[in-house]
Amino acid sequence: MALSLKLNTEPTVPLEIEGFIPEVVRESTLDEIRKFPIFHGNRKIELSEFFEVDGDPSDCELHLHGDMSRVHWIGAKMTTGTIRFEGDGGRHIGSEMSGGEIHVSGNTGDWVGAEMKGGLIHIKGNAGHLVGAAYRGSARGMTGGTILVHGKVGNELGHTMRRGLIAVAQSCGDLVGFNMLAGSILLFGEFGIRHGAGMRRGTIGFFGDEQPHLLPTFKHACRYRPEVFQLVFRELIRLGFPVPDDLLTADLELYSGDLIEGGRGEILFRAS
Repeated sequence: MALSLKLNTEPTVPLEIEGFIPEVVRESTLDEIRKFPIFHGNRKIELSEFFEVDGDPSDCELHLHGDMSRVHWIGAKMTTGTIRFEGDGGRHIGSEMSGGEIHVSGNTGDWVGAEMKGGLIHIKGNAGHLVGAAYRGSARGMTGGTILVHGKVGNELGHTMRRGLIAVAQSCGDLVGFNMLAGSILLFGEFGIRHGAGMRRGTIGFFGDEQPHLLPTFKHACRYRPEVFQLVFRELIRLGFPVPDDLLTADLELYSGDLIEGGRGEILFRAS
């Protein structure tokens, strides 16, 4: 039986539960868990002031219940185990995590998987801005792991991303892969503008029905059918992410850029 936290009081200001992750509490008693320190705004309180605690923490699985849209830093810096919750979540979900899995049935705020190093974040709803991104002033964003979003995302997806995979089923905002260093971002819906600006390496794939309007610092290279993407698409399908069947045999157009940064990045989209 997993450890269960049920939100029983609506917070008037954000709740921050940074540090409350499966591996930290798996050897704690329920009474010790109820006394775990969290923050309600700038006030330090015990977990039990807002959550009912039940279940068994020893299997490193945490289930969250209730509207978590004002609860931030869920799963931040986790290294192992699983977190699942029905409904919405707040900002910084899975920030700097290096292992384990986070599954969200609803929507989330900004900074999902910021500077993530490993593991899996799977969101069935929408996510905010700066998914998989670097925090302001940092040299690298996401450096490993996988982020899957079935809904929409905001701006600056994968900002300064270094490694890993991000896939978004519906629309995204502007500046996908801004200052991207490496890694892969795959988009299957509508998109904004100025994607790949400043990218040095890495791959951005636009696999929706429309072709992107690229910056003038990207140059057409070739049309081809890369076998590696068949493997990637099949892995996404295995993880429960929606991929159109025809993509498994589709030809792709390859553009190289950003030429200002050496032109070693690549942007792909369906051949017309």
